[in-house]
Amino acid sequence: MNSYTPAMVATNLENVRKRVREACLQAGRKPDEVRIVAVSKTFAVERLREAISAGQGDFGENYAQEMRSKAEILKDESVRWHFIGHLQSNKVKFVLDRLWLLHSLDRISLAEEINKRAADLGRTVDALIEVHTTDEATKSGVLPNEVLPFARALAPLEHIRFKGLMTMGPFSDDPERSRPCFRTVRELQAVLRRETPDHMTWDELSMGMSSDFAVAIQEGATIVRLGTAIFGSRSATT
Repeated sequence: MNSYTPAMVATNLENVRKRVREACLQAGRKPDEVRIVAVSKTFAVERLREAISAGQGDFGENYAQEMRSKAEILKDESVRWHFIGHLQSNKVKFVLDRLWLLHSLDRISLAEEINKRAADLGRTVDALIEVHTTDEATKSGVLPNEVLPFARALAPLEHIRFKGLMTMGPFSDDPERSRPCFRTVRELQAVLRRETPDHMTWDELSMGMSSDFAVAIQEGATIVRLGTAIFGSRSATT
């Protein structure tokens, strides 16, 4: 996927939708149960426009200021912005006004800052708790055995709606290595549904990327985050 042509994004999106649909049917699920988020970090706005023209509405960004810049350029487009990277508390102000869903809530201090700024804006923010399910130190998230107390501690925050969980599988060429991570999160979802207040809903599971999304769908993913499968290699970002 290193050679880029303007038609590539539309072609890739068509292939991705087909593969997601096939994975859903093989897992006995309805294709409309899974939302595709196009991970557009570092890619030029022109590629996002090509995806929008091909019917893509959900985009995921990892860097607060990059998301703010793209959101401003594309403010007249029907785009749902997902923030999927590690969010620093002092960068919340850059994303909150355009944010549709935060995937990476992993600290009480971050939740408190979001809650405060959302209150100032008179809005409520939808968020997922990020779960750290691998032994890779480079990944963020709440450890599985700490997710329930973490969720309970966040329950009083009135300007955040807790919608579900997010995780990343290990860096591997074998998608099956991600299955235990995804299964852990699905099991945590069941615990949270039983053990947290009714106003906290846990219907969304954001898990699965270009290399392992079929396994994620088998394990219950409702959101898959696909970058290179849609936009191609990041070795060329124009």
